[in-house]
Amino acid sequence: MKQLWLTAKLDIVESLRARWFLIYTLVFGGIVALLFLFGLTESRVLGFIGLSRLLVTYIQLTMAILPIFVLITTVRSVAGDREAGVYEYLLSLPVSLAAWFWGKILGRYIVIFLPVFGAMVLAVLIAMIKGIDVPWSIFTYYTALLAVMAACFLGIGMLISSLARTTDMAQGAAFLVWLTFLLFLDLILLGVMIQGKISPELAVTVALANPLQVFRTAALAMFDPQLIVLGPSAYVILDLFGSLGYKIFALAYPLALGIGAAFTGFVLFRRGDLP
Repeated sequence: MKQLWLTAKLDIVESLRARWFLIYTLVFGGIVALLFLFGLTESRVLGFIGLSRLLVTYIQLTMAILPIFVLITTVRSVAGDREAGVYEYLLSLPVSLAAWFWGKILGRYIVIFLPVFGAMVLAVLIAMIKGIDVPWSIFTYYTALLAVMAACFLGIGMLISSLARTTDMAQGAAFLVWLTFLLFLDLILLGVMIQGKISPELAVTVALANPLQVFRTAALAMFDPQLIVLGPSAYVILDLFGSLGYKIFALAYPLALGIGAAFTGFVLFRRGDLP
């Protein structure tokens, strides 16, 4: 455990010095500031007004930005150390491969999640100063959703990083994965599958294999429990999971996917040719 925490601390220190972390933090803090600046808390959507409206918009923007940030920065971790010759130095130290790999994941997760969570806390503080009611249930669930999202794409990023032999290959694969998730959101995927005359249940099931689709639908479900904006797909989802069941699924499935991808990456990393 000591080796794991030391590795995590080292990764945190390195990330704090990196330029990408400064940009990453400014992006999410800037989003919250701009949303308040443009008076989004004064607008109304489906009866929601105030901070709940801002949080809905914030998490929708985060779903577009967070995955690519996490993937691109994470895939450089293992692949970059391989190219830099860190492994030769690592093997000379009393640090186990497991402590190094999971320590990097822990440190990177802290660095990734804190700016996103900090931006939400900033939104709450500004709302309290302005006398705006804070929807604590939405804030709590969205915080959990963002935590799971970060873990999911961090695990996928570590898997890609373990598979790729060079940093360029890792970054290209990360961008391809992100682009695939974007392209196969519900509108494109369901349109193609319905043309193939498959059952709606199978089409929705395949769509929900996409973690981005799961996050998007769960975010909508907080202010639209009947998922009216999804059209007929909502009936299949609600019949299959129910409203509460889907919210639980939206946290459990991406978390399991991220942990599974990270564990697979660790197995490949341990069995691979480190140098």
